[in-house]
Amino acid sequence: MFKLYVNPPKSTWSLRVWILMKQLNIPFEQVNVHYLQDKILQRQHFLQFSPTGKIPVLEHNGMTVWDSLAIIEYLAEIFPQVWAKDKSARAWSRSACAEMHSGFEQLREICDFSPLERLKTPSISTALAQELARLDQLWRQGLSQFGSDFLTGEAFTAVDAFFVPIALRIETYSLQNYFSRQCLDYQQRLLRLKSLPEWLREK
Repeated sequence: MFKLYVNPPKSTWSLRVWILMKQLNIPFEQVNVHYLQDKILQRQHFLQFSPTGKIPVLEHNGMTVWDSLAIIEYLAEIFPQVWAKDKSARAWSRSACAEMHSGFEQLREICDFSPLERLKTPSISTALAQELARLDQLWRQGLSQFGSDFLTGEAFTAVDAFFVPIALRIETYSLQNYFSRQCLDYQQRLLRLKSLPEWLREK
């Protein structure tokens, strides 16, 4: 049995792994942990199960796997449906996930992840506008190149899971004007994922 340490509804990194496993019906034991105001105390607590003091963390067969991208790659070795069947689609997916994993600093900094709220649209700097344009371009590329409801085809895969927090941020901060109709339709499909309400209800 997999054991997954997460912090719903606040942790975007946790959400990516959690919703992928839920949508693909991969069974796991969920362990909720919480961020603390005292970051030193939080780190001490998280270090009991996480080598880096961060989440998400997956435990399986005596092994510990940390970092959302590493966890997804580990799961893909057991469940091939984590990635698209087509080789070019998998390559595109991994590139898009890596870009999301390490980029979009302005969006993260200016639009804090608050999925249960509706907040005022922030002042859009040139750098943030460029990131939003890049997201729109990336989504349009996947949707057009692979021609279906999700980024690499008909099935929800890891690359879609990586962008669920973006779909929520668009809603929270009313950023719809920065996205094409095609991308907004995709955003709404992500928001309608059957598992997402469960994550948003968690405390």
